[in-house]
Amino acid sequence: MLTTKRKPASVGEILIEEFMEPMGLTQGALADAMGVQRKHVNELCNDRRNVTAATALILARVFGNSPDFWLNVQRRSDLWEAMHSPRERERIKRARPLTAAA
Repeated sequence: MLTTKRKPASVGEILIEEFMEPMGLTQGALADAMGVQRKHVNELCNDRRNVTAATALILARVFGNSPDFWLNVQRRSDLWEAMHSPRERERIKRARPLTAAA
């Protein structure tokens, strides 16, 4: 469970600041390397698209890291958003633990 008050870095932030900028990659160049449309990369960079398993595999292949890295970045962001969304918090509060079967 995430206990931090600080919002974790998003996929877009990690992608841009840790990978694209140091490598001098444009969104177009990354899209070509990934074999996807530039719009796909733009949406990832602007946090309007989530990393799916397939996208994680592609990013891992392009950057030489693991798909788990990308999925974990997405997971941390998703969990933080759910925990800090008033609507989601209400849904979570309504959930009740199951009692052990006798």
